[in-house]
Amino acid sequence: MKSCGQSEQNIFSWRKFWAERFGVAPFLPTSRAEMERLGWEVCDVILVTGDAYIDHPSFGMALIGRLLEAQGFRVGVISQPDWRSVADFQALGQPALYFGVTSGNMDSMVNHYTSERKIRSDDAYTPGGAAGKRPDRAATVYAQRAREAYPGVPVVLGSIEASLRRAAHYDYWSDTVRRSILPDSKADLLIYGNAERAVTALTHRLARGEAISAIRDLRGTAFMMPSGWLPGKDWQEIDATDPEDAKQTTKDAPREKTVLRLPAYEAVRQDKTLYAHASRLLHLESNPGNARALVQAHGARDVWINPPPWPLSTEEMDRVYALPYARAPHPAYRDAKIPAWEMIRFSVSIMRGCFGGCTFCSITEHEGRIIQSRSEKSVLREIEDIRDKTAGFTGVISDLGGPTANMYRMRCRDAAAQAACRRLSCVYPEICERLETSHASLIALYQKARAIPGIKKILIGSGVRYDLAIRSPEYVRELARHHVGGYLKIAPEHTEPAPLAKMMKPGLASYERFKSLFAQFSREAGKEQYLIPYFIAAHPGATQEDMLNLALWLKEKGFRLDQVQTFLPTPMALATAMWHSGKNPLKRIRHDENETVFSARGERERRLQKAFLRYHDPANWPVLREALRRMGRADLIGAGKHRLIPAFQPSALRQTKKNIRKT
Repeated sequence: MKSCGQSEQNIFSWRKFWAERFGVAPFLPTSRAEMERLGWEVCDVILVTGDAYIDHPSFGMALIGRLLEAQGFRVGVISQPDWRSVADFQALGQPALYFGVTSGNMDSMVNHYTSERKIRSDDAYTPGGAAGKRPDRAATVYAQRAREAYPGVPVVLGSIEASLRRAAHYDYWSDTVRRSILPDSKADLLIYGNAERAVTALTHRLARGEAISAIRDLRGTAFMMPSGWLPGKDWQEIDATDPEDAKQTTKDAPREKTVLRLPAYEAVRQDKTLYAHASRLLHLESNPGNARALVQAHGARDVWINPPPWPLSTEEMDRVYALPYARAPHPAYRDAKIPAWEMIRFSVSIMRGCFGGCTFCSITEHEGRIIQSRSEKSVLREIEDIRDKTAGFTGVISDLGGPTANMYRMRCRDAAAQAACRRLSCVYPEICERLETSHASLIALYQKARAIPGIKKILIGSGVRYDLAIRSPEYVRELARHHVGGYLKIAPEHTEPAPLAKMMKPGLASYERFKSLFAQFSREAGKEQYLIPYFIAAHPGATQEDMLNLALWLKEKGFRLDQVQTFLPTPMALATAMWHSGKNPLKRIRHDENETVFSARGERERRLQKAFLRYHDPANWPVLREALRRMGRADLIGAGKHRLIPAFQPSALRQTKKNIRKT
């Protein structure tokens, strides 16, 4: 077995598969008829997805499909199959190499349910926004059906649903700790994170005759093996199952030949402290420069998780985004509107990854902390493609961004320090002194982008990381003068120190500084523009008193929020570990000494926290009055600017008339 510590080759340096002779498909085929028109008898790889097929690099299935096509493979697509039988999974015949299975761009459970576990009435990734076109836990179900359709054909899982379930994880929807998705799905291999390196190497090696059961050295992959298996005699296992063992993460052993044993699934299911401990270890082993392999027992077998993939180079990123995407939904959908496509068709992804480490967010767990950026030339070329090839374009680019708007080309100044770093965030509790925070490259990109003929406006729709932005007033000036359409989204998430510490978010001082700069530069530009702040209710660490203080701050500042977020515990997130365990995995876990973290868990308490964010809604006044009296803050009930809510309740008729006047 090759060392997991060695870097992989350029993804475009593999010798192309012989089927390259068939050329480029206008769309990857979704039917036998399309395969026949291309001259194919068989697909080498069939990708199964819970999303509508949109041939655009913002949709992971299309990106992976076109990448494999560029490697010379024949790739077919089964989009939103009927999972109640195997018929749709047999529509393209048996793949020569494997099924690649994904739930789609979103986790299917997040797609289906609100943060209060209510069923959503629509699906942005389906034609017409129709709900019900994919099952719960879609990746697992699709993998099982693919296996039933063609027993013996390898099944490979990928994308965010599989990525965040690679180990035992707390499942909010069943309120249980579930085992890794691997034993439930019966998949042969799981690819987590950005999959280009692993999927390219895997496909070529399978085409050369290697058995998937023998491919165990790919970074960014997980698989199951008999208990106690090691890749070779020179490998060492460190037992990290006991949180009291001070040597668990410091034992002197070559990291590239070391596997760290996490507490078993059966243990973390029963013991919440062990769950928090396992979560902390998993996140500490997320830097590809020093991460060790992880192993977790599931009964008599182990789930083995190789270290994360090496980031793509700028050259590789550019070539991935330059592949011959049709940049449109498959013609089979005719004129049906697909909301997710309408949202992104005039936007451009300029980077990946996020070093913010916000505990409630899954971006870092999925894409990693190292920023991967495209070149300026690549981004400008895509803007021109949108202008020239995308129907309905009016000259307005809706976003140049990614997970954040302003981390483009930011990196650690010290490569050796980056390779050794174990921090969970580069910007919390303060911005690392080694972090390159210059916005010069981004400013230059904005300026060149809006100078392209035919481009009327470049908007920034991704959230701005304002603690970084205030280090570059020039960037804030550029943003306010040229790239805001009246409103700009930012995410303070809270005002109080305790919940902010559990989120790993900056304090209000950074927000106030950004707000001041934004207002100043908007005035100088002669524009009336506003910040739209986002806040979270019921996040671990947020008490009723914290939410009351936030509500008072909102009233003082004149904010009346229309849409608010209630914390949704998603698999693998550190905040989810806090919510489930009541422990703080941002610190070393101990059975009897660890900090206790409060979470609003019951439906009533979660609704109350949300009501504080919408203190201005009369529908929330009764529950807020009751809560304020219980908290000893009845002084905040009544008339006047220093009160939070009035003592009276408007009649239904009066409120209806008021709502009519508003509309």
